[in-house]
Amino acid sequence: MSKDYTSLPADLPVPQDDGAADGLPGLAIPSVSLPSTLGGTTDLAELARERLVLYVYPRTGTPGVALPDGWNDIPGARGCTPQSCAYRDSLAEFERLGTAVAGLSAQSPTEQLEFSQREHILFPLFSDADLELARALGLPTFEAGGMTLYRRLTVVAEAGTIVKAFYPVFPPDEDATGVLAWLASHLPREGQVVD
Repeated sequence: MSKDYTSLPADLPVPQDDGAADGLPGLAIPSVSLPSTLGGTTDLAELARERLVLYVYPRTGTPGVALPDGWNDIPGARGCTPQSCAYRDSLAEFERLGTAVAGLSAQSPTEQLEFSQREHILFPLFSDADLELARALGLPTFEAGGMTLYRRLTVVAEAGTIVKAFYPVFPPDEDATGVLAWLASHLPREGQVVD
């Protein structure tokens, strides 16, 4: 297995849409307070009062620490670092569209902080080690290496309500580009009146 977490092997299995995110649009982002890499805790419902892109991912790799056995064989598991780095590199575009970005995984606050510092992630990464958001919204999870982890998905929330769910997300390094394209096509243009 490649130790380079910033790139994706060419032969990764493609995740299939099992319908697990079909019911998300229309749901409110719940009031769940989670540890943030920016310090303290943040209530996701408060963060989602404005436009928010929340990408949910299984876990990032740590240099020198082996990933769970068979990680590359689990559809949709590999690619958390390239996904996060793509959001990092596109942050100015999201800000230009008036959209906040945040990431979330079941990793510990310490793991999230180490990753955000190593990869210079300037937006919040949330630690949901107890899978509170999964329980509140029915988000899909999977088991690997004795851990329960989130399946990769991305939601767009407007005024506290999920308006779009991207699932499955593949390839993960193109998620930010796809979400930006969706936002650009669904946001009102300057001077345009939206019903």
